[in-house]
Amino acid sequence: MTLKIRFLLVLALVLAASPARAARPAGDVRDSIVKIYTVFNTPDYFNPWSMRGPKNSTGSGCVIRGRRILTNAHVVEDQTFIQVRRNGDAKRYLARVVSVAHDADLALLTVDDPAFFEGVEPLEFGKLPQTQQEVLVYGFPMGGDTLSITKGVVSRIEHQNYSHSSCNLLAVQIDAAINPGNSGGPAIVDGKIVGVAMMGIARADNIGYLAPVPVIQHMLTDMEDGQRDGIPSLGLMLEDMENPGLRKKYRLPEDRTGVLIVRIAHGAPAEDLLHEEDVLLTVDGHEVANDGTVEFRPRERTSVSYFIQQHQVGETVNLEILRDGEILPVQARLTGRLERDWLVPMEQYDILPTYYIYGGIVFSPLTVNLLQSWGGNWYEKAPKDLVAHLGFNMVTPEQDEVVLALRVLAADVNEGYHTVTSWTVEKVNGQKVRNLRHLIELIENAGDDPFIVLENEWGQKLVLDREMAGRTGPQILQTYRIPKDRSPDLAAPSGN
Repeated sequence: MTLKIRFLLVLALVLAASPARAARPAGDVRDSIVKIYTVFNTPDYFNPWSMRGPKNSTGSGCVIRGRRILTNAHVVEDQTFIQVRRNGDAKRYLARVVSVAHDADLALLTVDDPAFFEGVEPLEFGKLPQTQQEVLVYGFPMGGDTLSITKGVVSRIEHQNYSHSSCNLLAVQIDAAINPGNSGGPAIVDGKIVGVAMMGIARADNIGYLAPVPVIQHMLTDMEDGQRDGIPSLGLMLEDMENPGLRKKYRLPEDRTGVLIVRIAHGAPAEDLLHEEDVLLTVDGHEVANDGTVEFRPRERTSVSYFIQQHQVGETVNLEILRDGEILPVQARLTGRLERDWLVPMEQYDILPTYYIYGGIVFSPLTVNLLQSWGGNWYEKAPKDLVAHLGFNMVTPEQDEVVLALRVLAADVNEGYHTVTSWTVEKVNGQKVRNLRHLIELIENAGDDPFIVLENEWGQKLVLDREMAGRTGPQILQTYRIPKDRSPDLAAPSGN
């Protein structure tokens, strides 16, 4: 499990006016660095009709072309109000989000007041740095209110799980200190951006990670049409083939390497092209090693996902597979993206929880956001049967959401069930539940059956009297001061 580390900290306490900006050489990087002040409000996933209340945080960013500010998505997640201040200035300007890529933990802001950008030279992008290359990280970390510049060395470049999204993407590890408040600040080589500071490891000394230039450029290209499509995925679960017996069983030639396809997500672009137990040999002509890596630069390797993620959603990737001893070429159009593959959605932002209430029982999909209600160590504290769904977290033809009876709002209709919580609903009146919308359909179109019978994976049942549930439903909502029996995304269209 990757430790979730958020860098949305530090409320600004110094409100005194700063001195006027001193004269600096043209193109000074420091003039393009920005401090970001965010007010955010996160939903309460255990009471999904409620919010937790506004809080304040700060982060860093830099000005790039197009009168835009590049920063982390987690600096502005669930934002309700944003201000920015240029390095060396005292004035804060109202800012707004232009676009956000939560999967890549990147965001673009702008300021409508043209005075903010006067005299600012936008920073340009460099190349992916080399290992052992020195970088400078600019930002406003905790411990002060002025700009901090930290020098570090690139120690490795490989795929990592981004703490903000749990997406496995290319990342640059550096030994420069990245502290709360640094998030969103640029890493600079020769005056150009080579990455954006995004996360660190709390229990390690000076280990930080950058979202590198290839990930940033992918986001910028994606957003050129004004629409965020995301990072493409083939929807595959792969197994390494380092074992000689495994290679022999699947007739992998001695001079070839690859990885075994063990599962394919339902609805993924590869579903109708690839088969389980195919061996993936190459991606766009690049050989896949038996350990699931590819060479992306001479003598540097990372995940096989690298060359898939270089594409945009909608483009075509060329594959070579081994099937029943025969090598076959395959072209796959990348219509899917990472988050669509998951049965249990990973971290989500800028949206409200989905819920439905019937007979005082609150139903909601299982998400990592909900699991985080158990605190920072949720992986250990949350119910084990819920966490276990993350072990095989792929949608199937039969199920694309895990639906929970999240909690019970005590009333006569649900007497005896008042302590039920986080109870997985497998069936409604004997029919397997695909997702929350399907559960609603099964409940509201139950025909002449006088009861709604909910069943979990162990065969335990909750039984509600339909007539009583319908009659007491409005009173339950009024008693618990809940405005609607379902979240806005589940509301029927107007006129229906």
